[in-house]
Amino acid sequence: MNTMEEVKNIVLVASGKGGVGKSMVATNLAVALARNGYAAGLLDADLYGPSVPLALGTSGQHPITEKQGDREVFSPISNYGVKTMSLGYLMNKESAVIWRGPLASNALKQLLQNTLWGKLDYLVIDMPPGTGDINITLAQQLPGARALVVITPQQMAVADGRKAATMFRTKGIDVEILGVVENMSWFTPEKHPDEKYYLFGQGGGAELAGELNVPLLAQIPLVSDACDLGDCGKTIFASTSAPLVAAFELLSETIRHEMDVLI
Repeated sequence: MNTMEEVKNIVLVASGKGGVGKSMVATNLAVALARNGYAAGLLDADLYGPSVPLALGTSGQHPITEKQGDREVFSPISNYGVKTMSLGYLMNKESAVIWRGPLASNALKQLLQNTLWGKLDYLVIDMPPGTGDINITLAQQLPGARALVVITPQQMAVADGRKAATMFRTKGIDVEILGVVENMSWFTPEKHPDEKYYLFGQGGGAELAGELNVPLLAQIPLVSDACDLGDCGKTIFASTSAPLVAAFELLSETIRHEMDVLI
């Protein structure tokens, strides 16, 4: 049984370094797609720091498992219209994952292939940061998947995003890059919605997108309540910031057009 056979499109959300908001982008992109009527799934492939259960308000839940032939399969956990699977559902939150590359890659392969995804228009995968064994193995196992590179505007993040893009374009991996997402593009105070403060500089997303010859798909503002919402299991669609919500609505619509999906 191939649990992936009814998954139409796979989006790999990647970054060259941690701390740029990759998981936030992946989670809210999946929710945005579901809100627009698409069957969406989200795989938390960041095995060493699984954050999707917290972000989606599903911490403490455990998937139903069953035997099918000689393997154990999982029913995904759903919230906000998104089917999710994460190592975080299978271990205690106090536990640390201390695995070498091959063992971690095998665990991720089982999460991906043993989850009963059903019919999905999009499966969004929150990749681990960096360009290590897990990222390479996962990308090679998913022919036809396409990638988003998430950065912040600062030059250090641009340099690390460039490395992630190089990995995807390496011979033998050959994953098409849909575009660049610039997170934390500017800060807007809640009481002064017309003001913009460029805390991390300007132009990094456009610079990297130009180098890679791909679109700058979104510029996502830094909003004061976004972190608080994620910490209490709510998505950005509960935010009072219209620009933040609009950025993810636009990103989901752009992804749909870039992938040219027929539902």
